[in-house]
Amino acid sequence: MQMTFRWYGSNDDKIKLSEIRQIPGCKGIVGALFDIPVGEVWPKERIAALKMQVEDAGLKLEVIESVNIHDDIKIGLPSRDKYIENYIQTIRNLAEYGIKVICYNFMPIFDWVRTDLAYELPDGSTDLAFEHKKVEGDPSDIIKSVEDSSNGYVLPGWEPERLAQVKQLFKDYSGVDEEKLAANMEYFLQAIIPVCEQVGIKMAIHPDDPPRPLFGLPRLFKNREDMLRIVKMYDSPYNGFTFCTGSLGENPKNDVPALIREFGDKIPFVHARNIKFLTDGDFHESAHLSSEGSLDMYEIMKALHDVGFDGYMRPDHGRMIWGETGRPGYGLYDRALGITYLNGLWEALEKGSDKPNKPSAVHSSAQ
Repeated sequence: MQMTFRWYGSNDDKIKLSEIRQIPGCKGIVGALFDIPVGEVWPKERIAALKMQVEDAGLKLEVIESVNIHDDIKIGLPSRDKYIENYIQTIRNLAEYGIKVICYNFMPIFDWVRTDLAYELPDGSTDLAFEHKKVEGDPSDIIKSVEDSSNGYVLPGWEPERLAQVKQLFKDYSGVDEEKLAANMEYFLQAIIPVCEQVGIKMAIHPDDPPRPLFGLPRLFKNREDMLRIVKMYDSPYNGFTFCTGSLGENPKNDVPALIREFGDKIPFVHARNIKFLTDGDFHESAHLSSEGSLDMYEIMKALHDVGFDGYMRPDHGRMIWGETGRPGYGLYDRALGITYLNGLWEALEKGSDKPNKPSAVHSSAQ
């Protein structure tokens, strides 16, 4: 298991690479080129510069999060082939600089959604929260609910310049139901996975967050049945999952350790975080420690150990603690504590039993 830390770059992240380097057991950065417009090819010189910056700090860059997918691909417009070709060229460019995993998602219009970016906990720290009733109306209502607590940041996909396009995007998606969205995703995977097999990059789709339809838009990665469908779209070691414990865990019906055991050979990348259920499916995020949330992080790490997980992991959304301010969910201190806790669990598991052989998949297309 290789522990990593998500970093938003020297222009947009208050956290320095030199500070990340001091986190015990953290060896790599999960990075991206955040200013490249969605659908355009990532230039080799920009990838090379990012890699050099990370390596000069004594860290590795082998995971990219994310190479976002143009809405024309998700909608299935004739222009999708142009954007898929651009995506393929980006895959080739990233492979040339040693990238092993690309995290992405296939969520229509918006990325992950929260309704409070500074939910106050009893100890005075703040974290992210989601309340269902706040997403039952117009999407713009969410902007109003988070703008006072965002420290000037916005949720991914909710940038002011992009919101001007949202009304048109809703019209464009009006004929896209779950079946159509799934067909468009399969078209995308059929085009890119053979290239990934050639160059050695694993695609790792992130779950829908939260794992339920929002604003009348379909969702494709919510549960076990969705995971089986995604595998069957193109059954290859290079068509895998970013296993986000918090996203999948937000649905109490999802048995997170069981999903890890079933799909272990399809998980090259893990987002490890905990959540705390409130009422009626509402939740807030929490410290990583099992007792602080509703997920058993020991059982989750044990499941990963049992399947012989040897991929990349990063601590996901952390609280804001000790007076830190910055990008909600992505402060330094609590994510560093998360790494220490997760590494402690892993060390105990490693020393407590012999490493088992990775089991064969039990979710083959023959099911």
